[in-house]
Amino acid sequence: MVFDNIIGPARAVTWVFDFWPILLSSFAGSLVATLLCKKIAVRLGIVDKPDALVKTHREPIAYLGGIGILIGLTVGILTGISHLRGEEAFGPAVKWLLGILAGGAVACFVGLADDIFDLKPSRKILGQIVAAVALLLVGIVPNLRSITDFFGWPLPHNLEIILQVLIVIFFVLGAANSLNLLDGLDGLCAGVTAIITVAMLLLAVHLATWGASEVGDPVRVIICLGLVGGVCGFLPFNRYPAKIFMGDAGSMLLGFTIAALMILFAEGISRWWIASIVVFGLPILDTAVALARRLINRRPLFVSDRGHIYDQMVDRGIRLKKTVAICYALAGIYALIGLAMSQIRTRYAAVVHLFVFGISGLVVWKKGYLKMEGLRGAIRKED
Repeated sequence: MVFDNIIGPARAVTWVFDFWPILLSSFAGSLVATLLCKKIAVRLGIVDKPDALVKTHREPIAYLGGIGILIGLTVGILTGISHLRGEEAFGPAVKWLLGILAGGAVACFVGLADDIFDLKPSRKILGQIVAAVALLLVGIVPNLRSITDFFGWPLPHNLEIILQVLIVIFFVLGAANSLNLLDGLDGLCAGVTAIITVAMLLLAVHLATWGASEVGDPVRVIICLGLVGGVCGFLPFNRYPAKIFMGDAGSMLLGFTIAALMILFAEGISRWWIASIVVFGLPILDTAVALARRLINRRPLFVSDRGHIYDQMVDRGIRLKKTVAICYALAGIYALIGLAMSQIRTRYAAVVHLFVFGISGLVVWKKGYLKMEGLRGAIRKED
């Protein structure tokens, strides 16, 4: 049967239960930190003010939620490091974990600077590249030879290094900005990220039962649990009606961490990497639609509008809560497809994934989500 190999012989599924303190500590850390950040933001006037065009909330909402998530993730990762003591992979795993944490902190504070000072897009991109460098410095890069060897293509060492650098930067920029674009409704970005991360956790546990990587297996599980806990600790304050926003600080942190996970899944067989990308399908779809819509309608690529898929749902009369629930369901569908296709041959999975994104694009086009008119065409400030 196709799914007979879900559980491998190297580790029992219950192995992941040993990591439960990570989930608990990251959740508690984020919950307390978010509450404190809300009070600090209100006191210092670090708030997101409505503008009636793109930002349609009725009153100023506190920022700094991203800092709360970062604190939760940090607590979770440190808990994970303490759990690894004595294991053979302790040194390399700690190096990777601290590299991800350092890059996440850079992405978060770049986003925070944008929340407060409204940075130019070029400066935000530069900051995201600096965050990506943290991954490169600790050796978190994709295994390209799993792809080139499959096709029988020679890959010179220098070219391999150049491609790895470019791919890491591309994934960080893509994921960070995709989640930044998705952060437009109360609870949307945080909830979708939680769904994506849970799916990646299931994929990480599957790989761990097969002993896919002595270092990568615990690192993937620790990051997934830390991120889920951090996001879930923030979400109670961010669901409708939101009392605090994650801001660019949060969305860039989440995007960076998801990018790091996707690159970690590129450590071995290419279908694991492809599966993680499809799990991230909803943010990819929304970003692709946003770029295509702005190009078709000759609008600036780096200027906010109310034409995102979720904005158009609201403008078409769907209640905000229902819109968020629909997006959660869509994120779950992409996650399930990615997980299911991780269990079949790469060549067949790639065909299915192309079909899924093709159908998604067709539905977007048929439903008129590439149009910009009325309120949906409103333009106000840079993303």
